[in-house]
Amino acid sequence: WINSFLILFLYIFLLSIGLMGAAFKGFGKGFAEVLLNTTSNSFVGLFIGILATSLVQSSSTTTSIVVGMVASGVITTGNAVPIIMGANIGTTVTNTLVSLGHVTRREEFKRAIAGATVHDFFNIICVSIMFPLELATGFLQKLATRMSDVFIMVGGVKFSSPVMLITKPVIEMISQFVVDGLGLSDKAGYSLVLALAAVFLFMSLYFIVKIMRSLVIERIENALHNVFGESVFISIMVGLVLTVIVQSSSITTSLMIPLLGAGILSLRAAFPITMGANIGTTTTAILASLATGNPAAITIAFVHFLFNFIGVVFIYPVRIMREIPITLATKLGELAARKRRYAFFYVITLFFLIPSLLIIISRTFG
Repeated sequence: WINSFLILFLYIFLLSIGLMGAAFKGFGKGFAEVLLNTTSNSFVGLFIGILATSLVQSSSTTTSIVVGMVASGVITTGNAVPIIMGANIGTTVTNTLVSLGHVTRREEFKRAIAGATVHDFFNIICVSIMFPLELATGFLQKLATRMSDVFIMVGGVKFSSPVMLITKPVIEMISQFVVDGLGLSDKAGYSLVLALAAVFLFMSLYFIVKIMRSLVIERIENALHNVFGESVFISIMVGLVLTVIVQSSSITTSLMIPLLGAGILSLRAAFPITMGANIGTTTTAILASLATGNPAAITIAFVHFLFNFIGVVFIYPVRIMREIPITLATKLGELAARKRRYAFFYVITLFFLIPSLLIIISRTFG
């Protein structure tokens, strides 16, 4: 019966993506222009991605919403790319918050906060390198578009998503009932459809993660123990596979926090597992894009994948780049152990205060 519930919530997740697309289309041009005014600035898009993901504590949710918006034509692929990058920073807030649970035990806290924030610093470095490169060249979007073209047109046969075949009739039925059947205005009706989609999305992701965690929690912990001291490649693959299974990098990285705090897992051993989780988490966006069957949405899903893949394959192997997040995380751990309030300031400032202020400043003076 657990597997049946998993299939049910997976279907609800796919429905939520389709309903979001239907709602955005229903709002029409006026809504699109308002939203584009918010996201057309790349810097604003980046910080919206950080803030939105920090608030919902899930890059899966943010990227799924962005995929739905791109599929419905509300925002362009180019405007969506910075949001995806920001989401990769925002998603690290969860395991950082988990590490605060060790705050009463100084030595544990030092190890836990360092282990959590190494993920933050690595993703910030990746954004610092790839964001200006993307602005200058558009390399991520171009490469992702080519991958999307190959994926959609294989041997001249147009891709027809089986996901759409099982979700489209239900999406149309719900949309028509809410907008026409309840006698609401278009704006009110599609607002309700969007609200329903949001409820479905949060509920389905919550239960998918909860069910998968209950199914594999012991096996995950055993696997983490077994990779201690193994090769970096194996550690990356373990992080990747575990995250694909549970559809949440936050679970994989958060599971390591108590092991780091207890001193069972070292910071250097945890780092490559985190890198694998970075790649594994992109499967949710890919799944969401398949639910739309839209080439632009599939492109954005590949942007998410490429951003994390390039970070792991091209940035992580460079020793100096690998040492920077480890050094910064270690220093922050030592500082937080001496003055624990700094850990709370760090979380509030990085994930909430700075993005909020920069969004406000950009809107005011931009």
